[in-house]
Amino acid sequence: MLYPIGIQNFQRLREDGYVYVDKTADIYRLVHSGTYYFLSRPRRFGKSLLLSTIDAYFSAQKELFDGLAMEQLERTWEAYPVLHLDLNIGNYDKPETLDEVIGIALGRWEQLYGTDCRELSVATRFAGIIRRACETMGKKVVILIDEYDKPLLQSLNDKKLQDKYRVALKAFYSVLKTQDQYIRFAFLTGVTKFGKVSIFSDLNNLKDISLSQEYSTICGITEAEVHRYFEQSIQTVAQANNLTCEATCAQLKKMYDGYHFEVNTPGVYNPFSLMNALQDKKFNDYWFETGTPSFLVELLKQTDYNLELLDNNEVESQIIGSLESYTSNPVPMIYQSGYLTIKDYLPEFSSYILTFPNHEVKTGFIKYILPSYLPKYREGNHFSARAFVTDVRNGKVDDFLKRLKAFFANTSYEIVGDTEKYFHNSLYLFFTLMGFYTDVERTTSNGRIDIVMKTTDYIYVIECKLDKPADNALRQINDNGYAEPFASDKRKLYKIGLSFSSLTRGIADYKYEE
Repeated sequence: MLYPIGIQNFQRLREDGYVYVDKTADIYRLVHSGTYYFLSRPRRFGKSLLLSTIDAYFSAQKELFDGLAMEQLERTWEAYPVLHLDLNIGNYDKPETLDEVIGIALGRWEQLYGTDCRELSVATRFAGIIRRACETMGKKVVILIDEYDKPLLQSLNDKKLQDKYRVALKAFYSVLKTQDQYIRFAFLTGVTKFGKVSIFSDLNNLKDISLSQEYSTICGITEAEVHRYFEQSIQTVAQANNLTCEATCAQLKKMYDGYHFEVNTPGVYNPFSLMNALQDKKFNDYWFETGTPSFLVELLKQTDYNLELLDNNEVESQIIGSLESYTSNPVPMIYQSGYLTIKDYLPEFSSYILTFPNHEVKTGFIKYILPSYLPKYREGNHFSARAFVTDVRNGKVDDFLKRLKAFFANTSYEIVGDTEKYFHNSLYLFFTLMGFYTDVERTTSNGRIDIVMKTTDYIYVIECKLDKPADNALRQINDNGYAEPFASDKRKLYKIGLSFSSLTRGIADYKYEE
């Protein structure tokens, strides 16, 4: 079986015999029920292939749809002029890049449909092309724009450059409204939704299907599709790893499934990770390794965000699809970038509950942000993760606290942050990476417990203090009754007070008791 990893062209995929998960019934319904659409999905989720398939459909390449749902659904197969712009090809680190990418596309279309010397700006040239294409072919125009937001995403740290891109894109996208009489269909895709760009403020007839139940699986691969298209591949992976088919399916699901783009919809697998795993016959972290969320990590640090909340985050529905407040609230961007997904909806509060979609994303995200919150190893560091985990599991409190103190002491003093929350986040990441259930800032009737860590046989209630004695932290646990919520739990409980030093960025002292 040929897996279309990195193949984004529908014609090449079909002609060269790659496996295609048939989404053409969704496409047929889409093009026959509306005109203007927008879809946001994470990177590597098949947006480009989706647009390429729509391109082939409107170009009446009927032979490419043999054996697919579209073959039975479509009867007329009319060819339309298609203007397909891919903004993913540019590296938008300077203002002229956007002009260059759009200019090349406009020049190519003008070779097909003619020019007008009076059209000098990008917007007037685009408008003229749409009109002439319609007049030349006698059919309204189809406009497909892939990764419309890439210039904006790549300039997030440069306000001046981003403002220039906003102005340029506002003028360019406004043509979709002014030339409405010549347009049969328009579809824009991207990772995010920028509300201040005119495509979402001026073009009020654009239908955003990013949170649509009807089109929730138009990108990605459902459980049913996994078994329909890849049953033989699953058997091959199972044999290569000495697993049963049931165990293999469970591992694939744990690693790559779990994306929900609305409540009460089927979960979808990340197609890039799934197909790589089937091809390699290994359960590796594929998607995360193709791009790193460096800007997201900086946002988390700048906003002093409580990292534990990422795994069970509540966000209002009106902001989940907008990035205008990302400097104060990084969660919408983290969601739209694919590191969080929808877990539930609270109609009473009109808010979504977000969580990590699967094991690949959660562990990858934690591993990536870990160096920003934890000490860097010095040469000769002999910290043993295995010994630390064993001590925690066996209730050897003094031993694992000594190891933890040594771990933080053996640093290059390059980590930053000087608030208690920063150290809470550090411990949360460390304990979570070690595989322990970790709860940060758990609310009780008398306050918030900094950290609760649980194993099969033990519960550890941990209070942290910055530049204050560990005795103070232990006293707070007792005075506020932080152990009381676990009174009925049969596991043995330890109360631990940690004192962090802002000077050394490490643990100055610790105290504990049963």
